[in-house]
Amino acid sequence: MTVLGIRLEPRFATVVAALVAGTLGLALLGLCHGASWSSPAEVFAALAGTEPSVVIVEWRLSRVTAAVVFGLALGVAGALFQNLTRNPLGSPDVIGLDAGAYTGALVALTVLSGTSSQLAAGSVLGGLIVAAVIYLLSFDRGFSGLRLVVIGIGINAMVTAVNSWIVLRAELEVAIAAVGWSAGSLNGVGWSDLWIPFTVIGVLLALITAGAHAVHQAALGDSVAVTTGVRLDRLRLLMVFVGVGCTATVTSVAGPIAFIALAAPQIGRRLAGSPGVPLLPAALTGAVLLLGADLVAQVLLAPVSLPVGVVSTAIGGGYLIWLLTKEVRRA
Repeated sequence: MTVLGIRLEPRFATVVAALVAGTLGLALLGLCHGASWSSPAEVFAALAGTEPSVVIVEWRLSRVTAAVVFGLALGVAGALFQNLTRNPLGSPDVIGLDAGAYTGALVALTVLSGTSSQLAAGSVLGGLIVAAVIYLLSFDRGFSGLRLVVIGIGINAMVTAVNSWIVLRAELEVAIAAVGWSAGSLNGVGWSDLWIPFTVIGVLLALITAGAHAVHQAALGDSVAVTTGVRLDRLRLLMVFVGVGCTATVTSVAGPIAFIALAAPQIGRRLAGSPGVPLLPAALTGAVLLLGADLVAQVLLAPVSLPVGVVSTAIGGGYLIWLLTKEVRRA
């Protein structure tokens, strides 16, 4: 069996099936959860339209669908950059792409009128500018993933400082909205907020699906990729474009949600036992992590619903410490 241009080994197929089952299970739990719990039978009846329910179809389903799609997008974005840099720290939120997308959104909020289309365009533009700066600064007689990660961490600190300055200079109402949004949240997300981001993410995932086989070959090494006919320069540009596009699109709707893109690819790779960082397990792991984090955010201090970014940051911080410790020991 072949998916995304990759032949599925038995362990790989088992992991993919388990992650799909986990995603569906958490999604059902998310549809049942609310101020008043709904039974699975009520959820299925509402989805089938036999017992119309505004709460389940309009409120909960949009939130759960957003968590699944955004988790898939962040998982793929993380896998692309970790394949590109050959480094588990090469994640959009570590090398400054999240911060760059947030800068673009802040400019749209403070300088323009802050409409949904302006936020989306500003986030994508901010992420692409930061990615271009990092790529150009790290390119020195050849591409180096380690150099890109180190320069990206420095750029992340600088862009974060710029973001703080923009918020401090903004009017009080805009600053409060920007700070709340920066936590990363799915609270209040409705269908009207999701059609354009879902379309953009669908196009980007279709693009990278068409090139998934080349990504897999590149993950095995430059020499392997070149001998199998992969054009590395064009592939890297495609990976950067799709990775930035996915990250920025999620940021434009939910704000920067940290650590999903960092942790999902490595968890998926270890579960699947595959060389490189395979895209499909990373995407599904991202969906499972974001769904789980959002459920925890809703029940932890219920009835108050925390921003999902608070939960993902708290959990991801521990993961980052473990990862850094492991990398230091390896060095």
